[in-house]
Amino acid sequence: MLAMAVMLSGCGGSDEGTISTGGNTPAPTPTASTGCSLRERQDWAAAQLREWYLFPDTLPASLSPAAYTTVDSYIDALTATARAQRKDRFFTYLTSIKEENAYYDSGASAGFGIRLALDQTGQRLFSAESFEGAPALAAGIDRGTEILAIGTTSANLRTVSAIIAAEGTAGLTTALGPDTAGTARVLRVADAAGTRDVTVTKTDFALLPVSTRYGAKIIDDGGRRVGYLNLRTFITTAEPALKAAFANFRANGVTNVIVDLRYNGGGLITTAEYLGDLLGGGRSTSEVFDYVTFRTEKASNNTTRLFKPQAESIAPTKIAFIGTGGTASASEIVINAFTPYLRTNSALIGTNTFGKPVGQIPLDRAACDDRLRVVALATQNAARNGNYYDGLATTVEATCRANDDISYQLGDPLEASTRQALDFLAGRSCTPITASASASADAGAGLQSMRTQATLEAPETGHALLVPDHPDTPQREVPGLF
Repeated sequence: MLAMAVMLSGCGGSDEGTISTGGNTPAPTPTASTGCSLRERQDWAAAQLREWYLFPDTLPASLSPAAYTTVDSYIDALTATARAQRKDRFFTYLTSIKEENAYYDSGASAGFGIRLALDQTGQRLFSAESFEGAPALAAGIDRGTEILAIGTTSANLRTVSAIIAAEGTAGLTTALGPDTAGTARVLRVADAAGTRDVTVTKTDFALLPVSTRYGAKIIDDGGRRVGYLNLRTFITTAEPALKAAFANFRANGVTNVIVDLRYNGGGLITTAEYLGDLLGGGRSTSEVFDYVTFRTEKASNNTTRLFKPQAESIAPTKIAFIGTGGTASASEIVINAFTPYLRTNSALIGTNTFGKPVGQIPLDRAACDDRLRVVALATQNAARNGNYYDGLATTVEATCRANDDISYQLGDPLEASTRQALDFLAGRSCTPITASASASADAGAGLQSMRTQATLEAPETGHALLVPDHPDTPQREVPGLF
C-alpha cells in the first residue's frame, strides 16, 4: 500500500508529505475509470469526496456535473455548503501531481521570486520579501521596495493605481504575466536608492525555506540572547537549515525564541512536527504534539504524534510566534501545539492567523496528472483544542498586537513585530489582539480563501499580500509569491 500524504496548509494550500501524521495511512484506489475526459475527471473527483470528505453531511445528495465546464467549478459546487459554514474555504481543490511534487521536494517555482503586498489604501504595491537566488533580488528589489508601474516595455508602462482603477487587483496579476520562465516585465520601482526602471525576467528557482540573510540568528536584546527563526514554508529542504539554527541556539544557551511565521501559509506536516521537536527539548516522548482525526468511518486512520526531541533541541522558557492573516495550517499547528505546555509563556505576536484546523489528503489520478486535495482530517493539540476556524487569537493564552513594518528587514529589532516579540520575551506589557481585530483579520485573509482576486491580510498590518485568483502550489504555500 502507498503512504498517504497529509497536507495542512493555509489559505487554501496544503501540507504534504509521506506520512506527515506520524504513521503510514493506506491510500485508496481510485474508484472511477482511468479516462481523462471532463466528465470522467468530475465523476472521479465526486467519488473521492463521497469517500473521504471530512464533512460528508454537507455534500449534496446528487449534483449533475453537466452544468460545470471545469473540474474545479464542480468541486466548488460540491463543497459549497461546507464553504458557507466556513469549514472548507476552498481548501479542497484539484492540482498537478508534477507541479506539487516539484515544490514540496525542492521548493521549485518559476517567477520573479518576490512576495508582493498592497498598502492599506489598496492602491500602492510593495515588495514584502525578496528571495535569494531569484531575479527580483538580483535586480535590487527587496523588502520595502515600491512597485510604481508595470509594463512589457518602457514605452507601455502603466501605473499600479491606473491598473487597479481599470481592472481591480486582478489586473496586477495579469500585468505581471504568467509564472513561466522567460516572462519579462519592466518595473518602475522606488526605494532608498531612488526611482528607476528595471527589467526582470521570470526564471525557475528553488525557494529557500530559511533565508541565508536573516532567516536564523541570535539577537542581542540588551544583553539577553534571543533566538530568531523566520520560516517561509514547511518543505523537506527546510530541515537541514532548521537543524543548524537550533544547534546554534543550543550552543549559545538560548531559552527565549522568536518564531516568525508571519507569511507562512503551511506545507508539510512532517516538517511542522520536526520544528516542534526542535522546540520541544523540554517535552517528554510521552507528551502529545498533535492529534489527527478523520471522519467516523475512517477513524482507523487517526494518529497521535508524540514529541521526539532531537540532539539539537532546545527547551525554551518563552516563545513569541509572529503571525498574520497569512499564517496558516502547519504554522498554526506548531503555535497551537505549545499552548497547553507553555500557556502564557507562548504568545501570538502581530495579528490573528488565518484559521485552518483541517488538512487535506492527496488522491492521485496519475494518467491525468490530477491530484485532488480533499479536506479529510482535523488537527488538535494535546488539550484537544482544534476549534480555531476564526484564527488562533482567541484560543492562545497570550497575544500582543503589532504591525508588519516593511520599512525594516525581517528580523530587524527595529521592525515592529520583531520589536514587540522581544518586548513580550522581556516581560513588557503589550496590547492584546482583540476579538474585533481577529474578526476583521479573518475576513480580509479569507478572500474567499484565495479565490477572490486580491489580498490576504490582517488590516492592522497596514498592507495585504497580493494573491492571484487561481494560485499554483507555490503561491498557496507562499502567499503573495510572484
